Amino acid sequence: QVTLVESGGGLVQPGGSLRLSCAASGRTISNYVMGWFRRAPGKEREFVAAITRSASRTYYADSVKGRFTISRDNAKNTVYLQMNSLKLEDTAVYYCAADWSSKITPTPGEYDYWGQGTQVTVSS
Repeated sequence: QVTLVESGGGLVQPGGSLRLSCAASGRTISNYVMGWFRRAPGKEREFVAAITRSASRTYYADSVKGRFTISRDNAKNTVYLQMNSLKLEDTAVYYCAADWSSKITPTPGEYDYWGQGTQVTVSS
């Protein structure tokens, strides 16, 4: 069992930055592909970014490519999402997820564990 706890959300103006963290406990995340997803009000959950076990590869949704960066520190059992140049449409609850797999994937159903989410609100 892996427990994931997100933090770092908040209110930010358009163009601003936030760094989300996802702290894992229960098992080492070094055996998991890690991903970030988000759900905006009235919309389906969507893929944001994912990173392989060793951080050798990352994968981003087109909507965040060039603005967001996913990273991980397996020694700290933590995954991060650096979000820059935030836009109004980035407003959502952001979720961290862990996939017991060697393959990076944007498919929510492939992920085994999920955090409770952290709210990100971009507003002027």
